[in-house]
Amino acid sequence: MTRPLVHIDGRTVHKTLLLSADVIVVGSGPAGATVAARLAAEAVRVLVLEEGHSHPPETFVESGVQAMSALYRDLGTSIALGDNPMPYLQGRAVGGTSVINGAICWEFPDEVYRAWADADPGLGDALPFESLRAAEEALSVRLHITGTDPAIAGRKAEIMAAGADRLGLTHRPIRRNVVGCRGAGRCLQGCPHGAKLSMDRSLLPDAVRDGARIVAGVRVTGILTDGKGAYGVVGVSAGGARVEARASRGVVLAASAIQTPVLLRKSGIHHGPVGDGLSGHPGVSVTGRFKDPVNNHLGATQGHEITGLRHEGLKLETLGFDRSILGSRIPGLGRELARRIAEMDHYAVQGAALRAEGRGSVRPGFAGPRVRFPLLVQDVQKARRAVRRLGEVLLAAGAEEVYPGVAGFDPVVRDPKRMAEIETDGTLDPKAYPMSVTHLFGTAKMGSDPSTSVVGTDFRHHAVPGLWVADSSVFPTNLGVNPQLPIMAMATLCAAAITAG
Repeated sequence: MTRPLVHIDGRTVHKTLLLSADVIVVGSGPAGATVAARLAAEAVRVLVLEEGHSHPPETFVESGVQAMSALYRDLGTSIALGDNPMPYLQGRAVGGTSVINGAICWEFPDEVYRAWADADPGLGDALPFESLRAAEEALSVRLHITGTDPAIAGRKAEIMAAGADRLGLTHRPIRRNVVGCRGAGRCLQGCPHGAKLSMDRSLLPDAVRDGARIVAGVRVTGILTDGKGAYGVVGVSAGGARVEARASRGVVLAASAIQTPVLLRKSGIHHGPVGDGLSGHPGVSVTGRFKDPVNNHLGATQGHEITGLRHEGLKLETLGFDRSILGSRIPGLGRELARRIAEMDHYAVQGAALRAEGRGSVRPGFAGPRVRFPLLVQDVQKARRAVRRLGEVLLAAGAEEVYPGVAGFDPVVRDPKRMAEIETDGTLDPKAYPMSVTHLFGTAKMGSDPSTSVVGTDFRHHAVPGLWVADSSVFPTNLGVNPQLPIMAMATLCAAAITAG
């Protein structure tokens, strides 16, 4: 008989709950699920605590707004403050953000790894690149990672490919962790067909099969420590009761680059630059109108990408939204807007992730994490460059007009020469570029030197025995690519370090 995924639902817990395990894992996203699966396979008694709830595929809705209410932290309204306040999106569900991401899987960029090892040779010694690659290869098999089938990529992928070809830019189908994808275009709302192998459809069931327990609907509020180190966590159930879990071997934080440093600081664990060094990938998007229907909401949510600009810190991707969100990408007022809304099926949206150089911070706040993410001038220049290239790709693919969405610049562009002029005429005011920031890193940095890092090269906290950090908090820098697979590869090495003692 198949075991149920969730052992205890916190909504049913109304009185004090005491739990125990060998290892407690806080968070059930890619990092937490990987650690849990690897440890459980080694007969370690694992308890996973997750703030969100379990959501079977049949409960997922088409509306992006309703999906944010059910599956996203803060209903998708979390904001990183700075010169240009930007939303950052995080899933809150069993499976974490993997439930609502685009299923994109990139290998760890070797140039990023080399930069890490050059800056900290001890890190390179402790985390051999060959070990990361081996972990990625094994995960690729388990998650069925492969390039997006053109049959389900959608017209928007054909548009990007055509534009890239005409501009001489390298491009390819995006590699994703899916099986039986039907091209519903609903990755960001949760796959209604269960085709995306998010953690709740892959590694978490593996962990449960091997004896791990998952407790959903429990928000961890503190790490329990004594003179010997971390021995458990305390939290509150969705039903309002105290939950205390004790671990005989230790605690693993896998709660994200936002929640992990907040939990450390709220627990009085302030060693190192905890909460500092936040890095990520801000993103911009451009919309193009085509003569023939595109149906941007259909096909793989993100099925094609341009890789030929990565040396500039830019990665261009197709973007699929439901119609309610697509409407926010269209300019105009009154009758002009109404006319364009009536042509909704003729638009294609493309986005660019920027490898930002700015660094921010995360601190506990009264109403939640206080997140700051300032953009440097060079980051704004990258945003401006990205808007130009996105517009050029769309026009090269046959768009009749494109909408850059940059304040102070033409709301509608039809001429590639004018599109290129945004690099000279476009403002460098960060607020002119609507952005969101994804793929967050660096707030519990890994390193050999305890004075400049939070955890060691074995993922163990420098100051608190029995405490490990497995998520993207430990990454010294951002990657410039979608980090799901590298996060899981690093978490694999974290699990190996724990079992090795």
